[in-house]
Amino acid sequence: MSKIKITFPDGKQKEFEQDITGLQIAEGISKGLAKEALAVEVNGEVRDLNRPIDRDASFKILKWADDGGKHAYWHSSAHLMAEAVEALYPGAKFGIGPAIETGFYYDLDLGDHNLTKDDLQKIEDKMNELANRDVPYVREDKKWEDAVEYFTKKGDQYKLELLDEFKGQAISLYHHGNFTDLCRGPHLPSTGRIKAIKLLSVAGAYWRGNEKNKMMQRIYGVTFPSKKELDQYLFQLEEAKRRDHRKLGAELELFLLTPKVGSGLPLWLPKGTIIRESLIGFLRDEQRKRGYQAVVTPHIANLELYKTSGHYPYYKDSQFPPIQLESGEAFLLKPMNCPHHHQIYSFKPRSYRDLPVRLAEFGTVYRYEQSGEMNGLTRVRGFTQDDAHIYCAHDQLKAEVKAVIDLTQLVFKTFGMEVKIRLSYRDDKNVEKYGGEAAFWEQAQREIREVADEMKLDYFIAYGEASFYGPKIDFMVKDALNRTWQLGTVQVDYVMPERFQLEYIGQDGQRHRPVIIHRAPFGSLERFVGILIEHFAGEFPLWLAPTQVAVLPITDVFMEYATEICNGLKTSGVRAELDDRNEKIGYKIRDCETRKVPYMLVVGEKEKTAGLVSVRQHKKGDLGTMKFEDFRDQVLTSIKTRALTV
Repeated sequence: MSKIKITFPDGKQKEFEQDITGLQIAEGISKGLAKEALAVEVNGEVRDLNRPIDRDASFKILKWADDGGKHAYWHSSAHLMAEAVEALYPGAKFGIGPAIETGFYYDLDLGDHNLTKDDLQKIEDKMNELANRDVPYVREDKKWEDAVEYFTKKGDQYKLELLDEFKGQAISLYHHGNFTDLCRGPHLPSTGRIKAIKLLSVAGAYWRGNEKNKMMQRIYGVTFPSKKELDQYLFQLEEAKRRDHRKLGAELELFLLTPKVGSGLPLWLPKGTIIRESLIGFLRDEQRKRGYQAVVTPHIANLELYKTSGHYPYYKDSQFPPIQLESGEAFLLKPMNCPHHHQIYSFKPRSYRDLPVRLAEFGTVYRYEQSGEMNGLTRVRGFTQDDAHIYCAHDQLKAEVKAVIDLTQLVFKTFGMEVKIRLSYRDDKNVEKYGGEAAFWEQAQREIREVADEMKLDYFIAYGEASFYGPKIDFMVKDALNRTWQLGTVQVDYVMPERFQLEYIGQDGQRHRPVIIHRAPFGSLERFVGILIEHFAGEFPLWLAPTQVAVLPITDVFMEYATEICNGLKTSGVRAELDDRNEKIGYKIRDCETRKVPYMLVVGEKEKTAGLVSVRQHKKGDLGTMKFEDFRDQVLTSIKTRALTV
């Protein structure tokens, strides 16, 4: 048998017999590694451990710590759940069952039977029983016609509809126990690898996300290699409920969503507006230091503008319908700010001496989201982007991208968030989704990777995650619950300068196209605030807190001194409030704790006589007495430095 060359992650190479499996390579390294291995990555593709490798390849063994390993684990768990469902509900039909960010789901058609909590427990028990048999996941490659024949006999119209998209192609099925599914994989070696199982919920889901199709039942679940890890995850779920920004947003009076205004259109209440404006002020200050120019654009524009940009044809389904006028003109609620900024750039001739031009706007945009997809502030129909577009010469591109990355990293560092970088490339197998020439894409993708390498960023590459007009540097941010959010983004764009015929006169006196950098550190202010509420559990750092200090007189006798203290704070720029209610001091303190006010100043006879304040801190209690001036200076320093803790 011929030999193949395997290249390991450290660059070392070794020859093996052709058709060796990933599991055999792992066993050759150590038995312990083979037990931990869940899948392998072969030439960038995540595959089953038992699939033969028939050519030279780069090779990586994937364990639980690897995203690819988790994907195989949870995808296998979805199939295990489907087998349990079929065993308990004969005749069940199956849609899709993917791994998701944490766990998996499967869309099911159970006829007239609506699943209950008791049903979920039965399915979970059955999954444990089936997992304990420890049967292998077996891949079988079939001709398309044979796969159609199989699912026709089974009577599963959903799988047949999926097969229509792959007519004439080789099809793979996976078998385990008494269950067979249409699937690309990858899967674990056997069901026995699945240890701790929990089915979380059931929800309605239209087949293929189309409201015109049948409503199916979607079961969400999660599995882990140990009960300890599952218990930790379930604890985090409970903590997430406690931190839910919709719940805290109402309790802390930050924002309002009402059907009288419309779904997905939040109203910012006074306290929430303080947080929003503080974030805007923070970024405006940083942008001013870096040479950005502020602009303002309208909420609506001629439809032709978005046809030129490509936003209308590419994102037509996620936009509100055009507004038709009697004159024949059509207008569109602004889905993106960038076409407007391109008009500002081109309103006068530009020279190489003008570049880079950095235009920034906190611009509100509108997207049509289906009613079932909206979620508090994190998924809305109207939101404000901290948008900026940098128009630069090609020899300025890398320096500008690096500066934007520095700014974005500063933003997330300010909030104590761990960041990982994703380079989002286009999917070359699906090029019709993207605009522009292949050469522009190759150049832009190469350049953002060079920047990432030069800055020694911790990054990974994701194919198919690019915008339609260019690759992106996406900032994947972890919150206090270890959940990952895609927030800030930096995009390199060679397509829009062509579409809008943007130009500048170079040193050679000739016309040239600028390169555009799109960037938005927060992304959406609404979504970012929703994430911050949950990240801090509503206990914002002092500089963001709507009320920073509450002054609490023990009785009305000390109201004059309390007013003097409160006014002194306000004059210094501190957001202070005076609690002049006729309530006992214990009630006032408890109320401030509930409202998560960072500091309370209690004033009575002792404080008034000595010219002091008695300081209490949220969740920490009594800090003792101090001079008012010392407390004020301490607070002002914390606000000025945007400290995470006080």
